[in-house]
Amino acid sequence: MIRSMTGFGRGILSNDSRRYTIDIKTVNHRYNDISIRMPRYLIALEDSLRQIISKNVSRGKIDVFINVENLDINSKNVKVDEALAGAYIDEMRKLISLYNLANDISATSVLKLPDVITSSDEVDEEVYLKELTDTLNIAIQNLNSAREKEGESLKKDINARLDGISSNVDFMAERSLSLPDEYKAKLEARVAELNVKDIIDEARLGAEIVLYADKSSICEEVTRLRSHIETFKKYLNSNDNNSCGKKLDFLLQEMNREINTIGSKANCLDITNHVVDTKNEIENIREQVQNIE
Repeated sequence: MIRSMTGFGRGILSNDSRRYTIDIKTVNHRYNDISIRMPRYLIALEDSLRQIISKNVSRGKIDVFINVENLDINSKNVKVDEALAGAYIDEMRKLISLYNLANDISATSVLKLPDVITSSDEVDEEVYLKELTDTLNIAIQNLNSAREKEGESLKKDINARLDGISSNVDFMAERSLSLPDEYKAKLEARVAELNVKDIIDEARLGAEIVLYADKSSICEEVTRLRSHIETFKKYLNSNDNNSCGKKLDFLLQEMNREINTIGSKANCLDITNHVVDTKNEIENIREQVQNIE
């Protein structure tokens, strides 16, 4: 099942001591780019959480927001980070002086700034990691459910476009079969028009027709296009989500290469029109694929 790179998932877990909330938001990105915002006193656990996310989300821009609320009244021993508060105050005074602002710095406003007030309780990293992991797994499960749902919508749209491309390929393959006969008729009509039939023998005309038939043949390109479409659909319906988007993007490049060759070979307006339509559909699919993991 394919997954979209765009999605949102939330995990909430509570016990007698703490309430955890983890939000994960993902958007399309070429690589795996993870950004985690979490309380400073838990920063030592970031690498472990990052590894869990990487195993479950292989590609995309991933923003993770972790909030921990302490519910144990007896453990709420508050500590002020004086060094951090002092740094905030120094920067605020610089802004006041630089922009001639009102000096309204108060203890209340400083205490509201991020991480100025922290709990002085000793952090049991093993306990926090276990509880955060459980919460994170819930968020990832909800995220992947949302991404798989959108992925199904993408798959339906892409399959419909692939069927349209297949119809175009069938038309072009069938239409190309009559091109040598049409070229022969044109040559014979031109020879008759110029009244040079006695000068140009049948062998010469036959050689020209054979040469044209060889140059205008699109059999190989049609065969490869059909193979790429079949492989594309196989990836779409595969349960392997590992870099599926990258594989599909590569196939689109190959499909575009083949259709360009057909366009340059077949000197026929009907085929050219179908080439243009096919290239447009390939581009539409490419835009969809950019959002597949």
